[in-house]
Amino acid sequence: MSEVPVTKNAGGPAPTGDPLVVLDNVNKHFGALHVLQDINLTIRRGEVVVVIGPSGSGKSTLCRTINRLETIDTGDISIDAKPLPQEGRELARLRADVGMVFQSFNLFAHKTVLENVMLGQTKVRKTDKATAEEKARALLDRVGVGAQAEKYPAQLSGGQQQRVAIARALAMDPKVMLFDEPTSALDPEMINEVLEVMQQLARDGMTMVVVTHEMGFARSAANRVVFMADGKIIEEAEPNQFFNNPRSDRAKDFLSKILHH
Repeated sequence: MSEVPVTKNAGGPAPTGDPLVVLDNVNKHFGALHVLQDINLTIRRGEVVVVIGPSGSGKSTLCRTINRLETIDTGDISIDAKPLPQEGRELARLRADVGMVFQSFNLFAHKTVLENVMLGQTKVRKTDKATAEEKARALLDRVGVGAQAEKYPAQLSGGQQQRVAIARALAMDPKVMLFDEPTSALDPEMINEVLEVMQQLARDGMTMVVVTHEMGFARSAANRVVFMADGKIIEEAEPNQFFNNPRSDRAKDFLSKILHH
C-alpha cells in the first residue's frame, strides 16, 4: 500500500490518508456498567484525533481497547486492515505497532533513561544494541531530554519522565500513538513541555489518538475532536466547529463548564 502524502496543518481538516484504526460497533461492559456503547470510529493515517468528555465517559477505555489492554465484548477493531489478535505473539507484535503513553510514566526505575528507550527495540524488534542506542539517543534529543540519557528515571522531573516515555514509544516506529491523559499527573509548569513534544509529533504527521483535558491542545493540534459522554460518541467535528458551534446539548453543557472557569 503506497503512503498517502499528508500535508499536516495543526487543527485543520482531517488528512485524506487511508483508514488506519477502525472501531466497528464496539461494546464493552464492566459488570453492569456499559462503558462503550456501539462505538464506530475511523482514524486515518496521519490524523490527530483528540477524545474529550466528562470523567467516566469511556474515553480511556476506548483508548485502551485499541491495543487490547482492555478486551471488548462485541464488535471489531482493526489496525492497518488487520483485526486485533486475541493473544500471544501476534498481540505482542501489534502492541509494538501501537505506541502508548499513559498518565503514569511506567519507566523501569532500575534502568537508565537510555536503557529504557533501547529495551523494546532490542527485545521486541530484535535491533542490535549499537543501532538501538543510536536511535534512542536521537529520539531523546528529539523530545528534549538528550542530556539526561545516563540518568535514572527518579532523577528526572515528571515532565522529563513523560518525554522519555514518549521517546520509548516512538523507538518502536509505531503506526499510531495513543496518549491516555498524558499530562494529568504532571505539575502545571510541566504540562506545556509535554504538549509541545506532542504538537511537534502532530506536525510531523504521526497518527495520534489523544485522550486529554487540555482544550488548548485539542484546539490547536487536532484534526478532529471526538466528544464522548456516558459511553457513547455524542459528536465529532473539526476543532473550530466543535468549540465554537457544538451541535449537542451535552457538548454545550460540557464546554460551558470547562471553558468558563
